[in-house]
Amino acid sequence: MGTLKKILLAGLGTATYTYEKANEMVDEMVDKGELTVQQGKELNQELKNKFSQKANQTSEEFVELNTVKALIDKLNLAKKEDIERLEARIEKLEGEEDTLS
Repeated sequence: MGTLKKILLAGLGTATYTYEKANEMVDEMVDKGELTVQQGKELNQELKNKFSQKANQTSEEFVELNTVKALIDKLNLAKKEDIERLEARIEKLEGEEDTLS
């Protein structure tokens, strides 16, 4: 599983947990009489809508990031690891050249 996918799933898991805890808090407030049942329903609906919006936004960002990654791969650009590997080779070759001089 790719790192990007793991990050997305972790974010969605965190958001889901937060959503569930917020719903529990609203239910507790209704039970204690701090909110009316109607206010609790409205608040839970608002939480649901915000969660859905955030989940959709996260999914769109994931698709966008995958598209950008695919484009970079298609352009065959050097990656950081490639450059670091080449730098290490150059340093090694320069060291060998110094020992021959």
